[in-house]
Amino acid sequence: MEKRKITAAAGSLAGSILRLAVLGAALIFILAPLVFMVTASFMPSRDIISMPYPWVPKSLYLQNFVKAIAGYNGSYMFFRSFFNSLVVASSVTVTTVVIASLTGYSLSKFSYRARTLVFMLIMATMMIPFETIMIPLHMVTIQLGLQNSYAGMILPFLVSAFGVFLMRQYFITFPDEFIDAARVDGMGEFSIYLKILLPNAGPAIATLSILAFRSQWDTLLWPLLIAQTERMKTLPLYIVKFTGDINSDEGSQMAVALLASIPMLILFFSMSKYLISGSSVHSSRKG
Repeated sequence: MEKRKITAAAGSLAGSILRLAVLGAALIFILAPLVFMVTASFMPSRDIISMPYPWVPKSLYLQNFVKAIAGYNGSYMFFRSFFNSLVVASSVTVTTVVIASLTGYSLSKFSYRARTLVFMLIMATMMIPFETIMIPLHMVTIQLGLQNSYAGMILPFLVSAFGVFLMRQYFITFPDEFIDAARVDGMGEFSIYLKILLPNAGPAIATLSILAFRSQWDTLLWPLLIAQTERMKTLPLYIVKFTGDINSDEGSQMAVALLASIPMLILFFSMSKYLISGSSVHSSRKG
């Protein structure tokens, strides 16, 4: 009996070690590119291309960041491109969360004819690749006079079908008793949505916000069609031009990539508390 317990404990220990080894290897595989980007941004090019790669910079070579901000033509358009991306990504994120949550509330907590059909039609749009509607959408944008404008880059992405799906599935799990009690107390539907549903949807809203912001922050193809002047170009377009310039080098390319990653890192860490906390039902009702 004692021998069997020792064998079981040894097997459990070996399994734990194996799991830790696999997780450690996965962590290294995921973090290595990020660590390389950060360290290389503070090194001159001669150190970056040296073998073996020195993972710790000998000194902070800040000239890379000066060159990254100055740009491929010394016009310091980095700030304008950064601002453009921030406006577009933030606007799309806000509208996606608001419209998707309202639609998800309707599809999950109201009973009406064709509700399932409406939901399936929304989901069907996820099967259509953006490339298939890109040219017709671009032609409509030109006809509406939205070329080279914030509206032209924002309007086609005001809402996400995946966002509707995510919010609907989350709201389905919310107890109907809280909503019914609020209606009995005389609360309107919008008040229920604003004061009860949204405060309890932190994890879903955080997830959707991160995904929506990242999608627009990284997008290249649509701004390439819409932005016709340097002042309207977004950060991905700036990076493409910068990395293709003969005056850019490995260090400055890593520096501009690091600068472009900062908003996503800030958003992720600011939202992480909602992602790891899970959901806890609470109500604004008193008494």
